[in-house]
Amino acid sequence: MGKTAIIIPARYGSSRLEGKPLIKVLDKPIIQWVWEKAKRCTKADMVIVATDDKRIYDAVKTFGGDVEMTSTEHKSGSDRIAEVALKHPEINVIVNLQGDEPLISLDDINAVIDGIKNDETVDISTLVREIKDEDEANNPNLVKCVFDINHYALYFSRSKIPFERNSGLSKIYGHLGIYGYRKESLLKMTKLPQTNLEKAESLEQLRALQSGMRIKVAVTENVPVGIDTIEDLEHFKQLVER
Repeated sequence: MGKTAIIIPARYGSSRLEGKPLIKVLDKPIIQWVWEKAKRCTKADMVIVATDDKRIYDAVKTFGGDVEMTSTEHKSGSDRIAEVALKHPEINVIVNLQGDEPLISLDDINAVIDGIKNDETVDISTLVREIKDEDEANNPNLVKCVFDINHYALYFSRSKIPFERNSGLSKIYGHLGIYGYRKESLLKMTKLPQTNLEKAESLEQLRALQSGMRIKVAVTENVPVGIDTIEDLEHFKQLVER
């Protein structure tokens, strides 16, 4: 067995919150909050920030984190972490942890790692949560997921799935953007051409599904606080100040 690494892709540019990883809350940049949470995960052997920005690189070095520079040409976080993974032959399980979710629970990170380690047939693992609010169910920015009785993903969509012709018979699940990868599966996926479903929905995980890869889904009751807007940032500040 090789090592398990949590890799945190971080870029400076953001259409809604420029320079997000370096915004300070209680004198710590957001990327440090995420890195410190990841370091507390006992099932991971390594935590690495992957960035293409010198400012983020320098900030991570300042607080003592491991960080690696990557190409500026990557179109997704998966491509960025794949570049880092290729440099580390000792790594065989990778968690792609978003750099804007400092409040994600350790239990959820562990569940993603277990999804890979406990099932040799799995290529990718991820998380979902039950959606109980109708507005959330119809929000295209919250990706929905359906999975089979063994918790293997069947489909992801920005639409509300399943369509409830007969209401009350099925739960609606929202996808959380954390992934675990078997290393060879990550490298395979990032080399595959985009599929028609991926392009239609703008969802990278559909490339993996449509190409026959298996995605294991764990259900969590936690709703992580992602930081995408000024309002999200203020909410996070209020939570940590308490």
